[in-house]
Amino acid sequence: MRERRAARESRRAREFEAFVAGAGGRLLHAATLLTGEPRGDTAAAERLLTTALARTYARWDRLRGEDPYDHTRRALAALFAHRSHRYRRPRGGLLARLTPQERLVLVLRLYEGIAEEQTAAALGLPVERVRAVCTRAVTAMRSAARRRAATGTSPSTGRRAATGTAKVAP
Repeated sequence: MRERRAARESRRAREFEAFVAGAGGRLLHAATLLTGEPRGDTAAAERLLTTALARTYARWDRLRGEDPYDHTRRALAALFAHRSHRYRRPRGGLLARLTPQERLVLVLRLYEGIAEEQTAAALGLPVERVRAVCTRAVTAMRSAARRRAATGTSPSTGRRAATGTAKVAP
């Protein structure tokens, strides 16, 4: 009996390690976008992702055909929404100037490609609210990009770029 349990735990650990090796980078990037941290300083994002992965690992045997990436992404979004008060101060990342709700909607809608209806259901918001938040956040990002291009500042540091001028996509 112990041998079977040990073999099952070993298989579970190998499967989970393979999942993290394949999806960990993308999930960490999503967590970094959510927390609004600059590149290279991802401590809060790593803590957030570690907690989400721990929840996924705890349910690993019960996922039964459910995509572990989707489960982890939902756990990541729920944890972020629950702890959003910790991420209100801008930290210098690309999305740092947005509110936590705007970051969450943008990451789910644009980075992860989740439909408006699914995003609304996951966040417990009306579809119209998700649409409005996404539009407001995209508009804010575009205006920030125009300002950076006009002043020649770096998006993550706010300092003037050393060489060249920034280009803005139409």
